This record gives sequence, structure tokens and C-alpha cells, in this order.
Amino acid sequence: MPSWPSNTKYISHDTRRIDGPEKVSGRARYSSDIQAKGWLYGMILRSKWPAAKITGINVQPALEIPGIKAAVTVKDTPFTVRFYGQELAAVAGATKQACLDALRAIVVQAEPAPLFVVNETAAKKENSPQVWAGAANASTPDPKVKGSPDAAFSQCAAVIEGFYTTPVQIHHPMETHGNTVSWTDEGLTAWASTQGISSVQNSFARPLGLEHSQVRVITQYMGGGFGSKFSGGVHGLLAARLSQAAKAPVRLMLTRFDQALAVGNRPSTFQRIRLGALADGTLHAFDLEDYGTAGIGAGAATGGGGGGVSFPAPYIYRVANSRVSFTSVAVNAGSACAFRAPGCPPASFGVESAMDDLAVKMKMDPVELRLKNDPSEIRQREYRIGAEKFGWKGKYQTPGSSPGIVKTGVGCAGANWGGGGSRRTNAQAQISPDGSVEIRMGVQDLGTGTRTVIAVIAAELLGLRPDQITVKIGDTRYPPGPGSGGSTTCASISPTVNDLCGNALQQLQAQTGVADARGENWFAACKKLGVNPLIAHGNWIPGLSGKGTGGVQFAEVDVDTETGLVTVKKITAVHDCGLIIDKLTAESQINGGIIMGMGYALYEERVMDNLSGVVLNPNFETYKLSGIADIPEIDVTLINMPERGVIGIGEPATIPTAAAIGNAVANAIGARVCSLPITPAKVLATLGKVPASIASQT
Repeated sequence: MPSWPSNTKYISHDTRRIDGPEKVSGRARYSSDIQAKGWLYGMILRSKWPAAKITGINVQPALEIPGIKAAVTVKDTPFTVRFYGQELAAVAGATKQACLDALRAIVVQAEPAPLFVVNETAAKKENSPQVWAGAANASTPDPKVKGSPDAAFSQCAAVIEGFYTTPVQIHHPMETHGNTVSWTDEGLTAWASTQGISSVQNSFARPLGLEHSQVRVITQYMGGGFGSKFSGGVHGLLAARLSQAAKAPVRLMLTRFDQALAVGNRPSTFQRIRLGALADGTLHAFDLEDYGTAGIGAGAATGGGGGGVSFPAPYIYRVANSRVSFTSVAVNAGSACAFRAPGCPPASFGVESAMDDLAVKMKMDPVELRLKNDPSEIRQREYRIGAEKFGWKGKYQTPGSSPGIVKTGVGCAGANWGGGGSRRTNAQAQISPDGSVEIRMGVQDLGTGTRTVIAVIAAELLGLRPDQITVKIGDTRYPPGPGSGGSTTCASISPTVNDLCGNALQQLQAQTGVADARGENWFAACKKLGVNPLIAHGNWIPGLSGKGTGGVQFAEVDVDTETGLVTVKKITAVHDCGLIIDKLTAESQINGGIIMGMGYALYEERVMDNLSGVVLNPNFETYKLSGIADIPEIDVTLINMPERGVIGIGEPATIPTAAAIGNAVANAIGARVCSLPITPAKVLATLGKVPASIASQT
């Protein structure tokens, strides 16, 4: 049975990314860099109505614009659009300006709906405009009850009630969604910005009536996905149809405005939580009523029962008596989709805020309350390690007792995630007589270090250096690999590469008669292969990976009580991910997750215009993300647990950050800002220095 080596040179150590030089030098080719011979620009015409019946689309005027080679509609009319920005038609042309002129030339006949709704609270009302005809906007809740929560609350020594809200968060990776597509008589090739080349292959093949063998998807490099880039999308299918019509490759990359409208988002939540504990601090009763929106992908018309807005509750804690109820509300806005750790960041914010509020009421240390109620022994260990490294005992103080105008506060929160590996993962190695090694796998690298992980494992098991391993990924012509989502990539590819290297060594030693071909014997053994290279195969095998991971984070903030500005000073993170393959890239994942969590805590929020249905902050000027000047000191501790096998770390790294920051702000000012993002206006409103109505408008 294959296993992981105990004494390692590369595994669990720091190895720089093998693709680093390509990226920093600009040689790395992303989807928008592909310039296939004769390529054309592609652009999409989007609905300017948040709700309308489209009765006709005439693209002929667009085809008369000089330089335009193709124009297609998204579907035959009539059809209904339900959000501003929904796709109507697309054009392909020799220049951007020609495409812009062509979009303006298309004639659209529409019957706009007299009313629409983009606010989830308004959409819940019985007299609200219906997003889906004949169906209520709000799904019927189906409460999940454990024990006897009503009776249990009367038995509690302390009970708190809070209303905690989180906004719609927009998918804004550095590289926008898009593809360069070439459809010829032989088939279709898509250079896609995707986190799943196999899923994109499938999303092209079926709708376009092609065999899988006729569709090739290539992703050499891509600039972030976070859950929204698993399919070719409407934009990909339009690019393919344009390429077919124009008989030329088409590059269709979305604009930042398109991103804000139509590629998916994290749903909002409005969580009313009651939490009660016995006198010794044991959690005894929990009640959650939540509603939120996943855009048009929510509500009764799409199945109800949560519709993408449900999440684990009471998240990581064990409570004997609980009631949990979710209502999904449809609005005239783009549908939600998976977003890094779906459901968990809002779950963490709500429950961890309630935990701190309960700790304050019981005059208990928040860390001690968590140690009392967290069922995970690993996370309890992480709390103790983190508290020591962070200096919790010396920093935690009675909420609001920090002196001066700029007040300092601290907070903490925990995370849990499932993860696991995909059995449908395969790999191939070609070992040449000169000793060179090339590993091929149909997996993609989102920027997390997939190439480096493969090289590190192969180097360790073959006795070589990582730079002696050539890694070929990002092509559906290679053996099929996993999609990159759910923190499953590393746990999928690592066992596969282990099996591959074991098989390659066995074959090499059997063919050459060398008893041990590793390390210093490698090149001598390879010379004995003769003329033909050795081809070895590997599959995912059980026992080398695991699932179930998490961590804890501590935050220290300064809050200016005159301006409301929150500055994060330090984040201490302690996480587990089983066997660490490359410590450097694992720490990088946690750094990135924390930075994303900071954005969720302090800056990010989709703002909709109730009068037009348009997203009012669709770009990086108005949709704020964490910048380099915002990044605090980040102290990362990884707990290496080889006995658990390889487990992913991408999702849990971002889950507790916003909750820890929110708790730190409450500790600093002595009052809870219950709504993300924690803007200066909300801080001032919480302190009573500006009206709450002003804070809700900023």
C-alpha cells in the first residue's frame, strides 16, 4: 500500500512556485493573451431592463457595420429577461470599436414590466412584483428542529438575541470571465479562464451538439475563480457560436461591468439569532431565522427550500436544542453561484457574533466559551496555540474600555470545512532515456500552486529536484483531473501523483534491472531504457488524503471613534490541512483567504439601484477590495498532521476572518456593528454619532 515518506526533503518544506518566473516575467499566457490566427473581438449586448418580455431582436443592422463578421442572438424570441444585464445577443468584429458600434445598431423590441424588485426585504412583501410569474418571491421555510428549543431557552442562565446581516458579494477575480474560442470543421478549441477544464468541456459539448472528443479546453494560466468559473457560461457559448458563424477564432472576455451583473455572487443573509447557555457556559438553545437572496436563482419558483441561501447552523458548535429556518427570496438581479466556502463565511459571522455577545453577557472570556463548546479537539488545540501566539490574555479587555479616541479591540473565530479528494483523477508520466520527467494531468492551476505541488511530490518520491520535473496541466487532452473547487484539488492530485511515481519506479526498475532507481541512480537507470521513453500511469488511491479541516483566527483592530475608520492591525491564523505538501504555497493560501475575508468584513457589498435595477458599484473604483495599504501583519501557523493525509486549505482560510474582525470591532467600541461590511458610517451610527438611516445609504 502506498504511503507518504516520513523523512522528507521537499514535502512539508518551502518550495518556490515553479511557474513564478513565467508569471513575473509576463511570459505566462492567460485566456485574454491568446491571439489565434485571424482572431476577432467578441462583445455581448445585455438587457437594459431588469424585467421585460423580449419580443424581437434584429441583428442585421449590426452585420452592416464595417469590420463585423458575425452576430447572434442568445435565443429565439420571445423570451423573458429578469435582471438588468441578462444576455440578449453578441457580435464578433475586427476591432473593439466596430463591436461597440454593432451593439448599438442591434434593434431590440421589448415590453418592459411596469414593476420589478431588487431589494430582498421589499421582495418578501406579499404585494411585491413577482420575479417569476405565478410564484411568490419568498420560499416557504421548512424549519429543522432538534430537541425542544422553546423549553430549553427557559432553562438558560443567559440568553442573547441579535440580528446579523451580510451583503451580496460579487465575484471579482483579477482576470474576468471569458474564453478565446475557435470552432472549425474538426471541432472546438476553447482557451478558457476556468477552474474546471473538464466541466467546461462538458458545458460546451452538450449544448452545441458536439462529442466530447470534438471539444478541447486549454487553461495554461488563469487569474482566479473562487467558485464562479466551472462552466463555459452563456458568454462561452456565445463566443463559440460567433466563432462558428464568423469562421474565425473569437476572444470574448467580459468587462468589469459584466462581472458585476451576470457571473454569480455570494447570497445575502439576514440572520435573527437567539442563543442561550447554562450557568457553566454550555450552549443549550439556538434559534435561527434567516432570509436572503440568490437573485433570480432564489425563491419558490426555483424550488425553494433554501435556494442557495442556506448554510450550516449553528455552524461549528454543538447545541442540544435548536431550530433553524431559511427563506430564499428572489429578486431581479443576477443569480448566485458558489463562492469560496459557500455558506460558511456568513454562517461564521452570525454565529460567532452571537457567541461573543453571549460571552459578554455571561462575563466570560470569549476563547473560554469556545473551548467549552467546540467539539473539535483539533480546533481547541488551535485556539490554545493561537491565543498564546497572539497574546490574547494580555490584549483582551472589557468591551469599550480601550482609552482614547482610537480604540483597540480583539476578537476571534473558528472555521470548519469538508474537503476531500476526487477518485476520478488520473495522471501520466513520460520518462525519457536522458532522465527527464514529464507529468501530464488534466487539472488546472488557479494560482494556488498546483504545478508546484505536483513537482514537489514527484521530486520527493523519485529522489530528484522539483526543477527537474516538467509539469504539463491545463489541457483536456491529458488524463482527466479534478475541478478546482471545495478545497479538493490538492487531496485529489497528491495521491494520484504518489501512485504515478510508485508505478513509474516499478516499471523503470523492472525494465532496467536497477534495484533502486531513485536519486543518484536515476539517470544511470534511465539510460538503460534504450531509445523509447517509459510511459507510466497513476490513479487516485484511498488512504493518502483525508477530509475535514479548519482553523482559528485572532484579529486586532484600531477603531477611530471620530471617523469610524477600522484598521486591522494583526491577524493570527492557526490552521490544519493534514499533510502539508508545500508549506510556502499553503501559507500563501491562508494569506489570500485572510485578505479576501478582510474585504468581506470591511469593504465588499453589491449596491443596487431600486429605480433602474442596475448595479451601482460595478468596478474597482466603486466596489472596494482590500489593497496593499490595508494588509495587516499576518502571522500564520500550520499544524502538520501527516497521519491524516493531504487535505485542502483554500476554503477554511477565508471563513472566520470577517467574524474575528467584527468581534474585534465590538470589543474596541463596546457595541456591536451587526451588519457587514463594517463601514465608517455604520461604526458612527452604532456609536450614536450619525443617524442609522445615513449609515444604511452608504
